Amino acid sequence: QVQLVESGGGLVQPGGSLRLSCTASGFTLDPYAIGWFRQAPGKEREGVSCIESSDSSPYYADSVKGRFTISRDKAKNTVYLQMHSLISEDTAVYYCATDRLVLCPVYSVQGVGVLSGMDYWGKGTLVTVSS
Repeated sequence: QVQLVESGGGLVQPGGSLRLSCTASGFTLDPYAIGWFRQAPGKEREGVSCIESSDSSPYYADSVKGRFTISRDKAKNTVYLQMHSLISEDTAVYYCATDRLVLCPVYSVQGVGVLSGMDYWGKGTLVTVSS
């Protein structure tokens, strides 16, 4: 059974940092593409970042570019999302997901790359940015 588990969420002040982790049971994250998504109250789900197993550049939504970094530790079967310079708009439940495919499902929508939804999801971890 494919299970993804997120951890690392919490309350952080604006300008602060957090590192989220995504681990898996029932399968190995490598060589699959792993995505991070978030959903704020009353808003649609947003694809935040995605990483492939190859050396290709990760995907980042424009809203997090320069502030978030995705990485993977194959030995620990874990994908991380390092978040810096957090703002209130980053408050959301963060999910990791995978299609168990090797490529990140990024599609161009009006010239902007958008990360599409994936098949397997964790239960999420809440990130609250507030003073």
